[in-house]
Amino acid sequence: MIRRIKTYDECRDFVSGFRGDPDFSDPMLLRDEQIQCNLIRPIEHPEAHLVLGVYREAQLTGLFAFLVLPDENYMELLAGLSREREAYAQMLAYLERHYPGYQADFVFNPRNYLLKELLLQRQAEFDPEQQKMALMTPPTGIDTCGVEPLSARYAAQYCAIHNKDVYWTGEKVLSAQDRFRTFLAICGGAVAGYIDVTCTLAENEPYDLLVLPEYRRMGHGRKLLAKAVEANAPNGMMLYVDADNAPAIGLYASMGFVAVPGQNNLTAHWTLPGAKT
Repeated sequence: MIRRIKTYDECRDFVSGFRGDPDFSDPMLLRDEQIQCNLIRPIEHPEAHLVLGVYREAQLTGLFAFLVLPDENYMELLAGLSREREAYAQMLAYLERHYPGYQADFVFNPRNYLLKELLLQRQAEFDPEQQKMALMTPPTGIDTCGVEPLSARYAAQYCAIHNKDVYWTGEKVLSAQDRFRTFLAICGGAVAGYIDVTCTLAENEPYDLLVLPEYRRMGHGRKLLAKAVEANAPNGMMLYVDADNAPAIGLYASMGFVAVPGQNNLTAHWTLPGAKT
């Protein structure tokens, strides 16, 4: 049986039972702040979220929270917990019945083989595994000349070069400057690169860092990251990087970031079958 969760009290003990589980804990529910953002807030705001509980008789066996954007035919798994294949199967079947044609993104523990296998069966596409790194020793003395905050003067250039294969496109970041800071690397009056960073959390995260190919190996990426760290103080900062991207990991390590064991994540993209009616 599957039904909506209406209060956090319904699932509090269930969530606690997954702490420290190497295979089925959720990397999006490791801190109290994450539980508040990815589970409690969605329960309290059902108009833009879907929080499902899967039950066997009266026992909760699966818990899944989604952001749902009907105008965009888009949904994203914010949190998911279960140790039972049947619970994942029921959740996916529910989505197929109620959200045909939606693009669904799933961010989850790479060791969660149950969800991974079921998504593979549905021909979902997977991004590379992401390594979590946390800022331990903020860099000092890095020259950030040529890096400046996003402004109207460079907004069109910023959007033109922005990564399009992400939910937070340049246009969306521009419309959400209450939750992001964006810095630009300017070279000869042109935008050479950018970094988008959250700014409302105790531990903020760079969502996207890009330097155009013709401007790489000139130090722009280091300058952008240094400026973001500087502006973020005294808050913490973490980031995710492709686990097999040695050059990027080396850059972040040189800037004071260290790998956080057991907190990697994996993202799958699945287009639900059918057409939205």
